[in-house]
Amino acid sequence: MKKLITALTAVLACFSLIGFAAGHASAAADDAAPVITLGTSLTSSQEKGTLNVLKGALSDSSSYNTLTVTGSDLVTYLNPSGSSFTSASGVWSSAAIEKTSSGSGINVKILDYNGSNNITTITADQYKNAAVTAGITDANIYVTSAVPIDGSGALAGIYKAYAKAGNKLSQSQINAAQNEMDTLSGITKENKGKDGYSDAQLNNAVAGAKKEMAEKGSDLSKQDIINIVNNEIKDNNLGNVITNEQKNQIVNILIQIRDSGALKSGSFKQQAAKAMDSIQKNAQGIFSKLNTQENRNALQKLWDAIVEFFTSLFNSNK
Repeated sequence: MKKLITALTAVLACFSLIGFAAGHASAAADDAAPVITLGTSLTSSQEKGTLNVLKGALSDSSSYNTLTVTGSDLVTYLNPSGSSFTSASGVWSSAAIEKTSSGSGINVKILDYNGSNNITTITADQYKNAAVTAGITDANIYVTSAVPIDGSGALAGIYKAYAKAGNKLSQSQINAAQNEMDTLSGITKENKGKDGYSDAQLNNAVAGAKKEMAEKGSDLSKQDIINIVNNEIKDNNLGNVITNEQKNQIVNILIQIRDSGALKSGSFKQQAAKAMDSIQKNAQGIFSKLNTQENRNALQKLWDAIVEFFTSLFNSNK
């Protein structure tokens, strides 16, 4: 999975460049304009098509900046987090990002290229969660690819842009975001087609766990995180689907997020909460079913049975 450059590499590159021009710029581009990133491996025809797809998603496409992402960028920004790119690695996935108002959160949309979704593995919600972990705030992110590609997460573009601006991100948070995306995409792949499972439920659970961790502070113990994960899995009706091994994987990435220093950011809790809102809004059909009267009645029946058991036990002992 890590052998392919992904859309998020380009996506997040854009965000960091909103405050300054990079690469070559479109006519009338300015420092506050959205940014479009283009993989260096695109043919001229693919580059034109990609540009048209991404421009069409922007709220205002009259002015934008562009950035080219190369294999050397992958080596510089991704290999320290465990990837094995070379300067000859191809880059096809591309993205656009535009700054939004403070507190609006991160929204991600994967766009079709010539009628096809060519991001074959990573979902919009997985990109969203990784962006929160990496420290991205308040942006609309659009992802596309001219060729089929797994979409494994990478933040090379934003690292490059931040370095140019003198604001290098924490490598620990970079590593955590990378591992989070790999882990969540792997769990979704393992549970593909299972009744009662959706990628939205998993990502909502992880975003909820990050929000609760931020509320409780960076001194959380491993057991604290285990308890949080158990609660989120239960709240998202994944208790009968997620295996113990998968649960341990989620706990491990959350421990890494805790240790990365991400919880110390004043905006982390807000961005995680906004990610939850966005995930639930985009999957209303799934989450409305989780809160039906039937489900509430089932929980009430279970609670009544527990109360009845202990009441009878108490009475018999008495």
